[in-house]
Amino acid sequence: MTLLRAFDISLAFGSRTLFSNVELVIEAGERVGLVGVNGSGKSTLMKVLAGEVKPDAGTMQMTRGARVTFLPQEPEFPPGATVQSELEVAQAPLRAALAAHEQLANEMVGTEEELKRLSALSDAIEQLGGWDTGHEAKTLLDRLGVNEWERPVAELSGGQKKRVAIAKALLARPDLLMLDEPTNHLDAETVEWLEDELDERTGALLLVTHDRYFLDDLVDRVIEVEPPYSPQQPGGLTSWVGNYQAWLEQKLQQQENRATQQHKRERWIAQEVAWLRRGPQARRTKSKARIERARKLLAEKGFVRPKVAELQIAKAPRLSQIVIEAKKVSKSFNGQQVFRDVSFIMQPGERVCLMGKNGAGKTTLLKTLLGVEKPDTGSVVIGARTKVAWFDQHREALDPDLTVYDSAIGPDGSDWVTLGEKKIRLAEYLDDLLFPVPMQRQKVSALSGGERNRLLLAKLFLEGANVLVLDEPTNDLDLVTLTVLEKLLVEFTGSVLLVTHDRAFLDKVATSLLVFEGGGRVVRYEGNYETWRTLTSKKR
Repeated sequence: MTLLRAFDISLAFGSRTLFSNVELVIEAGERVGLVGVNGSGKSTLMKVLAGEVKPDAGTMQMTRGARVTFLPQEPEFPPGATVQSELEVAQAPLRAALAAHEQLANEMVGTEEELKRLSALSDAIEQLGGWDTGHEAKTLLDRLGVNEWERPVAELSGGQKKRVAIAKALLARPDLLMLDEPTNHLDAETVEWLEDELDERTGALLLVTHDRYFLDDLVDRVIEVEPPYSPQQPGGLTSWVGNYQAWLEQKLQQQENRATQQHKRERWIAQEVAWLRRGPQARRTKSKARIERARKLLAEKGFVRPKVAELQIAKAPRLSQIVIEAKKVSKSFNGQQVFRDVSFIMQPGERVCLMGKNGAGKTTLLKTLLGVEKPDTGSVVIGARTKVAWFDQHREALDPDLTVYDSAIGPDGSDWVTLGEKKIRLAEYLDDLLFPVPMQRQKVSALSGGERNRLLLAKLFLEGANVLVLDEPTNDLDLVTLTVLEKLLVEFTGSVLLVTHDRAFLDKVATSLLVFEGGGRVVRYEGNYETWRTLTSKKR
């Protein structure tokens, strides 16, 4: 059964046409993933489908009575909302069905029509979550790490607000659940739990996420959102059957086929160009049709591989044998132990990831290792040659009022950047990072979250550091840029300290993990995320 159908959807922002005449169908129970580079319009398309953004043209059709829940990247709550009031809103349909069932059960006289209605209400109650309205809500919140039922939402951190919004969305039990980057701000363990939770639930799912394991395990169809390449060439949608891995395999095959066709086409063009250059005498003996065909070939735009952000890192100075050494370092806040007796030696070439639940103290340990925070006990020694570039998860190094170009200019104010042995203009460097000249004049505040992340990474990579400290760099980055960043870090000759909850990223990049195991205990494990998971599976 078709649950949602969108016809000829078109949408423009000023002179930029985002979509033109796109169509999309979602069937009941289908699991669909939206993929595409940052700025291609994934979140905007989801808002259009959820009814939050009105398209310039086109028609939306939804099955009558179908329930839809949309969870945006940054959920908003009404003034005065508490955790309990928000979850009660989500459970309002269930409570209404329970009240109707109770009233009918008390008043019915036993007619066949009443029995049918009572049975229908019972089915609806089961579909909406069962007979206990409070138990599931509190269980969800506890599993998501939110334990203060009466607390005002306004007092919660961004991560806690996201968790409340996820619980609210799950409790609504809609026919179509739309999730835009639901794994942002969630630790790896909670992401695994959410993955299992969504997998067990009925109903259709429309998902935008940069978590490749999440995408691979949950979806059975991938819709690629192609970005607008120019005002005359708006974006479009391409549907692929299968999960993330199947999409990659099909995409690779398509590009190989297109590249082969392009190679043949280029040979044909070369032959025609050689013929045209023979001179007027030769051309007079040829047909006008062939001349016209050659000119059209030369004017056509051939297959162009999708442009990828070309992140590059300036050459890293040589490191000392010991990059950072911590001896029995401990830290507490307000009488609560964050970590204790942490001893850690980082050597050149290592890529160490800090892993643990939100609020465990990963960022605090990073700051302590770098000398930004003083330990309560113990000592930290930083190597004489250690030069650090820091990526903070709040992107405080970016001034939202500066233009993209001005924010990328280094301390020397130069319009040139040095990469390896060569110098290139800053404008060209930014263009290679998918910030064309018109975009370079925009303010940073106008960029999407993924674009800001990409800009901050580009800025830091020019500093000539030999230790990269990256606190949640993967949030909001598209799948293509994540792959580029992974390759760059693996090839980096310096050392990397990393905080991320992206399991695929951890598997590809990490050489060892510092894991917060609770009670202030931090344990080092050699290997990546999958190695750690295998080693600790019996404990959990």
